[in-house]
Amino acid sequence: MHVTATHFRNRTDAGRRLAARLGHLRGPGTVVVALPRGGVPVAAEVAAALGAPLDICVIRKLGVPYQPELGMGAIGEDGVRVLNDQVMRIAGVTDEQLAQVERQERAELERRARRYRGDRPPADLRGRDVVVVDDGIATGSTARAACLIVRARGAARVVLAVPVAPRDWTERLAGVADELVCVGTPSPFFAIGEFYGDFSQTGDDEVLRLLAEAHGERTRATAEVDRELTVPAAGVRLAGRLTVPAGAVGVVVFAHGSGSSRHSPRNRYVAGYLNRAGLATLLFDLLTEAEEPDRRKVFDVDLLGSRLTAVAQHLPGHPDVRDLPLGLFGASTGAAAALWTAARLGEAVRAVVSRGGRPDLTGPGRLAEVTAPTLLVVGARDDIVIDLNRQARAALRCESELAVVPHAGHLFEEPGTLDRVSELARDWFLRYLPGPGPGTRPGTAGEPT
Repeated sequence: MHVTATHFRNRTDAGRRLAARLGHLRGPGTVVVALPRGGVPVAAEVAAALGAPLDICVIRKLGVPYQPELGMGAIGEDGVRVLNDQVMRIAGVTDEQLAQVERQERAELERRARRYRGDRPPADLRGRDVVVVDDGIATGSTARAACLIVRARGAARVVLAVPVAPRDWTERLAGVADELVCVGTPSPFFAIGEFYGDFSQTGDDEVLRLLAEAHGERTRATAEVDRELTVPAAGVRLAGRLTVPAGAVGVVVFAHGSGSSRHSPRNRYVAGYLNRAGLATLLFDLLTEAEEPDRRKVFDVDLLGSRLTAVAQHLPGHPDVRDLPLGLFGASTGAAAALWTAARLGEAVRAVVSRGGRPDLTGPGRLAEVTAPTLLVVGARDDIVIDLNRQARAALRCESELAVVPHAGHLFEEPGTLDRVSELARDWFLRYLPGPGPGTRPGTAGEPT
């Protein structure tokens, strides 16, 4: 069967078409287990069609040390490990290198399992028919590990089901499952994504939403306030968006980088993460529409910092966030503005997080004046910015940490890297914002309207 590049519109479409081939499994003894993250939207459709509970099976690829995108195996929960001996032999991977990679990935696997399941225990698979679902098969190492995991958990029968796979996939995975189900096996086959019209990254937000819906739950704290507003700042009025979840324990003001705005998809993604953790967020434009084309203003940290400071001073007077502890999140040049403001306002700022920031632009001597605990997050592939952040941390006199996100570039566009930024920011703000503060709040010179 030949499958065109747009055979599936998206993962939801793929899940519905896959579910149509699994009707014989409908019944009270079936559990659907998804491989996060891309497999979850597919599996959600399968679980709904079969009337079956939905769970996850967290897997981490073991990448060759000097070429991490090349998989030499995979690990899963319960200590399961599957290795590709041929890849390891050709790549010359030593036992010590394998052990190091596995330690790193095992820690990330455990973190993700906690993130996805929360307090929910894994589904009881003993004596059940278990359908393992992913959005496609490439090498098969991840699917193999997942099948071994559910088998070890007592599954009576294992069915591996995917929308698309190479023609020889049944030979590759012979013996790992009792039944193999696939919608299409195209040839030639280069990558799973070529058979989807929309193969955009599945974020943790979507995974959590789908799992919560499958368990009849609502995701945490819908917003009490979510609206556009204008913010008075140093003689101008700036457009912003304020989101306040029920029971907010703090408010985080975002300062975007050069060439960006309150509509930045990356900052909005992080903000959504913080909202679900019980933190209010304000994203606003540091420049007016007339000013944005002026590149001098884009890098004028004194201007950006003074405006961010004015906004921070106004917030305590706003009825939706009155007296909430204040944190600042800055990206790129916006990180310099955040640190500039933290130095200016002192203990009124409880915490600062910088994503791919340029703290070196804050200005001579200002870094030493920052008192707020500061987290500097950079991508492992962003060599120049890593050095700049290391130098900046040496100049800080406050509590600080430098977090380097593996496999990430300057914009954190690589799969999973922005989720890691979001988690780091969430944990930092929840660590330092709640509770009584050590100093005064910013002055109330007015309020956004």
